[in-house]
Amino acid sequence: MIEVKDLVKTYGALAAVDRVTFAVPRGAILGLLGPNGAGKTTTMRILTTSLAPSAGKAVVAGFDVVEQPQEVRKRIGYLPEIPPIYGDMTVINYLKFVSDIKEVPQDKKANRIGEVLEMLALEDMSRRLIGHLSLGYRQRVGLAQALLHDPEVLILDEPTRGLDPKQILEIRKLIKSLSGQRTIILSTHILPEVSSTCDDVVIIDRGRVVAADTVENLSQRLSGGKTLEVEVKGPAADVEKALEKTEGVSTVKSLGNGTRGICRFEITTDGSTDAREALFQCIVRNKWVLYQLTPVGMSLEDVFLKLTTKESAA
Repeated sequence: MIEVKDLVKTYGALAAVDRVTFAVPRGAILGLLGPNGAGKTTTMRILTTSLAPSAGKAVVAGFDVVEQPQEVRKRIGYLPEIPPIYGDMTVINYLKFVSDIKEVPQDKKANRIGEVLEMLALEDMSRRLIGHLSLGYRQRVGLAQALLHDPEVLILDEPTRGLDPKQILEIRKLIKSLSGQRTIILSTHILPEVSSTCDDVVIIDRGRVVAADTVENLSQRLSGGKTLEVEVKGPAADVEKALEKTEGVSTVKSLGNGTRGICRFEITTDGSTDAREALFQCIVRNKWVLYQLTPVGMSLEDVFLKLTTKESAA
């Protein structure tokens, strides 16, 4: 549905986007992450045809953003970081205005506006001036205009900016519910938002893609293997020695002893095999009691910092 190949955008000697390549399948949600100035917004502006690339290719819903920009615009809904709203218009009049621009059929206009108002819980605000709304409600109006013409593709730059915690959860739920029906690219600085909402993640740093995968796969890849947390009831020193000798185990780190003779360890495996069965058999063979054997991955925050810090220091 979205294909980006060797995309470049330069400003003089500066490459704001440097050979960026990624793809988003139909119905998926992609999280686009990166530090400030990494090239996320520039990439989004190219995909929405508001900015021309210097080189490379981008195809959205089957249409080239350079050669067929009008066809691309018909099929995308775009929420920029600063929503394109007019403070001196009421919400309902603004949405009528946008529906004309986006050529929503006259016989469907009223129903579609009503659906979008309900979807974003804006019914009670429909007669109020946009300039009198809170930042959170203005953000909802911006999202409403992006959804108004029922686009195949949504490109959302910081869609929960300015919302309170309850509103953030509601918008995340809405975005998640739209997957399958629409293909979505979501740029955000709120890393848990990607973990809870997106299928895949692309991390950009200094204009270049430094990682593209699922959060789980990135976590495993960057940690060099799988990390497990184990709780066992048994003599701590003997348990630690036995775990260290288990097939597939690289390191064993004590996390301290709890009550009732329960000891805790962090185990790093070599990643070549799933060591959980061997660890389980080791504990059973020694007639100890297993309380917990849980995979522990790097958080998205850890992945993000490791990748961007490494790149920045290079």
